Amino acid sequence: MRRREVIGLIGGASAWPLIGNAQPSTPVIGFLSSRSPGESASVVAAFREGLKEVGYVEGRNVHIAFRWAEGAYARLATLAADLVEQRVAVIVPVGGEVTALAAKSATSTIPIVFVIGSDAVEMGLVASLSRPGGNVTGATLMGGAVGTKRLELLRELAPRAAIIGFLLNPDHPRASTDTAEVEDAGRALAQKVSVVTVRADSDLEIAFARLKEERAGGLIVNRDGFLNSRREQIIALASRHELPAIYESREHVASGGLISYGTSYSDTYRQAAIYAGRILKGATPAELPVLQPTKFELVINLSTAKALGLTIPPTLLARADEVIE
Repeated sequence: MRRREVIGLIGGASAWPLIGNAQPSTPVIGFLSSRSPGESASVVAAFREGLKEVGYVEGRNVHIAFRWAEGAYARLATLAADLVEQRVAVIVPVGGEVTALAAKSATSTIPIVFVIGSDAVEMGLVASLSRPGGNVTGATLMGGAVGTKRLELLRELAPRAAIIGFLLNPDHPRASTDTAEVEDAGRALAQKVSVVTVRADSDLEIAFARLKEERAGGLIVNRDGFLNSRREQIIALASRHELPAIYESREHVASGGLISYGTSYSDTYRQAAIYAGRILKGATPAELPVLQPTKFELVINLSTAKALGLTIPPTLLARADEVIE
């Protein structure tokens, strides 16, 4: 399928020009993402489902203006400014803290409902989680030491791994914090961790070649809009190098990744849509507390495990929320 056709499927016929054609009485939601349309199909579907739950159907009584940075963070400020200029009713920045910060920098009046992966107070997005204040609220995907948990799970799958790689984009706002968490966990578990950074497509092959040279026995792929936009490439490289890898979301495992641990992306996007719908009906961000994760899901792909020659421990299978055959 050609890229233009994929964008049409994700964004609908009105993905870019819809605002100029929309009726004045039809509200428009600006959907600003650091990710790519193709790999975001499932979460966009969940977002539309959340809107339906509060009475909004795209193309009938609401429009969605999609803006995709496709992993290029430098584009976000321009895309956010475009949505502000179009005077959308709500902006929903997704795909990480950098997207939410771009939206907040672009407007102090248009309501913002973010989906991020860390503490919204720490990132300066809201005054507090229970009383956000201002024009910003949303939902977080992360809670607790998720990086530590992923390292522990990967060690169960690859107990003989002398080195475990940690793949991340150094341009992510929390890159240093996430790195420190995983390295601290590695020291506590007497597990050597090799940090490998990528910020461009050309870095991916180099990163995996380095991991192979170091004889890494496993890989943790960090959360990041750029890395999510290259999901298929990363999964293919992990398969080619026979490297067991753990990811942040079920979407990775459904695409052929080995294992994931994290909050349900689909459910979080659905909740963000419900907030956006409530704002369209008159609620204000200041009165909507930031939603925090209450459940983390463990997903395992048995076909990928078999291809890698791995036997999943029965105790790990028993703890899995979903096993993909």
